[in-house]
Amino acid sequence: MNELELHIEPADKAAAQRAQDKWNAVAKPLGSLGLLEDQVIKIAALTGSEQVDISKRCAAILCADNGVVAQGVSQSGPDVTTIVASCIAQGISSVCKMAEPIALDCIAYDFGMLKPSPEAGVCDKCIARGTGDISQGPAMTREQALAAITAGIDVVRELKDEGYQLIATGEMGIGNTTTSTAMACVFTGNAPKDLVGRGAGLSDEGLSRKLRAIEEAIAVNQPHADDTIDVLAKLGGFDIAGMCGMFLGGALYRVPVIIDGVVSAVAAYCAARISPACTITMLPSHVSSEPAASILLERMGLTPPINAGMHLGEGTGAACLVPLLDMALALYHGSTFEDYGMDAYKETGKK
Repeated sequence: MNELELHIEPADKAAAQRAQDKWNAVAKPLGSLGLLEDQVIKIAALTGSEQVDISKRCAAILCADNGVVAQGVSQSGPDVTTIVASCIAQGISSVCKMAEPIALDCIAYDFGMLKPSPEAGVCDKCIARGTGDISQGPAMTREQALAAITAGIDVVRELKDEGYQLIATGEMGIGNTTTSTAMACVFTGNAPKDLVGRGAGLSDEGLSRKLRAIEEAIAVNQPHADDTIDVLAKLGGFDIAGMCGMFLGGALYRVPVIIDGVVSAVAAYCAARISPACTITMLPSHVSSEPAASILLERMGLTPPINAGMHLGEGTGAACLVPLLDMALALYHGSTFEDYGMDAYKETGKK
């Protein structure tokens, strides 16, 4: 059950075929760039053009605080969320530094920080000043969850209006691997002990507190597994809800959106449950070291090309996909067999 009425057009199969034909004309063994070729074709199918261009791109980092931090589930307190959001706006955070050599604009959004940033560059999409403690009760109301999803859809529309052709998702919210893992447990039916990870580097004691908080959150809130919005409202965060909206918005406005780590993967999974058609916009980037991420990506039929044990956050994993796509597109738009003066390779079997 959900209150969102979305009409998402299917992927453009003709554009996908034209992109495949273009790949087949490139002077190299057929299918030899594997998943990167698939992602270029997916972008063509989404946008309706085989002339794939991602030269104007950004990372949208959604920042929000989570009440469950009160249970000692993280190394840091909620003040760090505001500090890092401010650093993103100043261009000095981790994702900003990684984005510099790849011309990736980084934009911070306040979706629900306890303390607003003093930096003018943090965009205001605040739903409320932090969520409730999920180990004691619901994170937010159903209405707030829907408002955050709608705000995420609006982010994509606004970015497209600014000319962005590719959006990497990111988040900054102390405690959000706890909220996202709790949601993943409900969606997959896995026990919390099987999915809980160390987040940004918890000690054994911290990991035990995180596990206990997740178990209590599920027991206290009794979320309805078949109602995506209910699970999101009871166990999630404003960052997750906003990113869910971004994946829906990517499909609506035909802008490819990159999935980052576990928090982003949970948001993508929510979006796919709300509207299965929206997976046409999703580009997986990397296999997060958080256990739930790979399970959810596999359930959506998405295979990320990077497996580097990353768990930094801020959209850094999503950013790593961008230069790989740039290199693939340099070849995609490059020399053909005809340019080489040689016969094209022929299909001899499945990839």
